[in-house]
Amino acid sequence: MTPQDFSTVRDLLRYAVTRFNGAELFFGHGSSNPFDEAAYLILHTLKLPLDRLDPFLDARLLPAEVADVLKVIERRAVDRVPASYITHEAWLGDYRFYVDERVIVPRSFIAELIPEQFAPWVVDPNAVTDILELCTGSGCLPVMLTDAFPNAHVDAVDISDDALEVARRNVADYARDTRITLHKSDLYDALPVKQYQLIVSNPPYVNANSMSRLPQEYRHEPELALAGGADGMDLVRRIVAGAAERLTPDGVLMVEIGNERQFAEAAFPDLDLTWLSTSAGDDMVFLLTADQLKPA
Repeated sequence: MTPQDFSTVRDLLRYAVTRFNGAELFFGHGSSNPFDEAAYLILHTLKLPLDRLDPFLDARLLPAEVADVLKVIERRAVDRVPASYITHEAWLGDYRFYVDERVIVPRSFIAELIPEQFAPWVVDPNAVTDILELCTGSGCLPVMLTDAFPNAHVDAVDISDDALEVARRNVADYARDTRITLHKSDLYDALPVKQYQLIVSNPPYVNANSMSRLPQEYRHEPELALAGGADGMDLVRRIVAGAAERLTPDGVLMVEIGNERQFAEAAFPDLDLTWLSTSAGDDMVFLLTADQLKPA
């Protein structure tokens, strides 16, 4: 195919969907189907509004514009690079974040719960002053948390220098430098002595068997941010074990574990995990209270 074979956005959209279907791409980094992903990549490349496809479908394009779009389509189809790494952006709700290959593409069911301020588990959002977020990656959840809890300061933790560089950029983009402190730490190890009303984490939790079967798109993401050990619970065990001394007496811990509910319940047979409702069901995020975590 050459740029001369295309003249409109509609032409490119049709071609991209066919190309993506033919390449049997996997969609799990923002879009769920080839049409939405093709539309997003085309609109982004042409610097058009992402929510305004229809008015531009039959707009005639310059050859250079067509060539730019074709390069993006081929990179997605041949290299199977997630769209967010091509555009250097990812969306969580109405929030746009910078991303690159140093961090996983943001996707979190906890992000769905933040605008609700974790009701009914948090009675007074305005009274929340200290939040800890473990395994922050791109720093997306702390930014959202500062909006939902206007009086809170967030300590955001990651072990990866690369991830913290990306998080630093997103914190600066949202002008949250005074409300979010980034820490390089292996979970709690390098944190100051402090207690938090909320501890939130979307840690690496993919079990070894699932890691071996991940689609190629996920192979572009840092393995450190995905792999959770044999049963996916290596870091989750440490997060739960250390939470008791880090939570205030009325504090709560929320941990996202994706499709690993079976392994989570096996890892914590003596704890009554509360499963929170998300768009994917009731087995993606669990909650524990400070009372539940007190030593017997």
